[in-house]
Amino acid sequence: RSGVPDALPDEQGRKLLPSVVHYRAGAAPVVGHAAQQALLSDTGNVISSVKRLMGRGLADAQAQGLPLRVVAAGSDAAADASAAGNDRAVAVATAAGAVSPVEVSAEILKVLRDRALATLDIDEDSLAGAVITVPAYFDDAQRQATKDAAQLAGLPVLRLINEPTAAAIAYGLDHAAEGIYAVYDLGGGTFDISILRLTQGVFEVIATGGDSALGGDDYDHALTDWMLKQTGLTLDNSEDRAQVLYAARAIKEKLTDVPSVSVKLTTSQAQAQISVQRQDFDDCTAHLTARSMAVVTRVLADASLSVQDVRSVVMVGGSTRMPQVRQAVRAFFGHEPFTQLNPDEVVALGAAVQANQLVGNHSAEG
Repeated sequence: RSGVPDALPDEQGRKLLPSVVHYRAGAAPVVGHAAQQALLSDTGNVISSVKRLMGRGLADAQAQGLPLRVVAAGSDAAADASAAGNDRAVAVATAAGAVSPVEVSAEILKVLRDRALATLDIDEDSLAGAVITVPAYFDDAQRQATKDAAQLAGLPVLRLINEPTAAAIAYGLDHAAEGIYAVYDLGGGTFDISILRLTQGVFEVIATGGDSALGGDDYDHALTDWMLKQTGLTLDNSEDRAQVLYAARAIKEKLTDVPSVSVKLTTSQAQAQISVQRQDFDDCTAHLTARSMAVVTRVLADASLSVQDVRSVVMVGGSTRMPQVRQAVRAFFGHEPFTQLNPDEVVALGAAVQANQLVGNHSAEG
């Protein structure tokens, strides 16, 4: 709008859509926030992290450790498919039948397409296409599966671009000085670091690394364990843990802006009042931040680069709002990282800039 990218909200004003789909027998799938609420009550029929199944063979998909029944596509969902070959296409067994990762991804993309059509008040024929972002480590099969999902959702694909490249474009770094840039991406469940080289306005991903078991969720669990130790509370069931975990997440988010938070923790057996200082949170999660920086060190070494070679660092993912994470990145690279744009939206904003260019529009600046 007026040359400026903007994330489109849903009817409730929410710009983020959780990539979660809930399948129910005899009913249409539910996508997003409502599906997320069913994660605890109907785990086996709620599919999240489908990105980890896209374009994978059976053995790889089953090794992802997701709480889902991953079977060979076209097989009897009740049969044991674990002996099938690694190159077999996969599906997830649900109450609504077996669904492929491409079909799950398409359900998410349909909701986003419909939101765009409704918000912009246009019909499908006026939709020139979409730029879709994928992890930098996606191989050809994973990229093709993403294109297939878009086609199934009725979205013409203008281009697939790497998520770190999109984040860099959002900050206008494609117009910056040539050289090496880093994208530090800490989400809710995973961590990725990408090293980009900018040459003549084009980004090339020259190194990537990550930890698929490191994210904001792990900070929540670490804080939960610390609070239980401080208060002496015990958890007698999964509902108790979910409640304390929910409190930990809220405390973590508040500590981004204030130095301390006081809360009352409630379990089925007892209550306890606790005050959490930001320093307490930093101390009990420091090992997690250090794990991410160890990955950064390794990726730079693999690329035969030094810290001094990196011109700028872009922060992506909601978990990069944590002050200790920003401090660690600042201390490691020796300069202030880019944090001005919403870290949850920055990849989408970069995709929008790229789409705008591909359909021949010009920004307000140009």
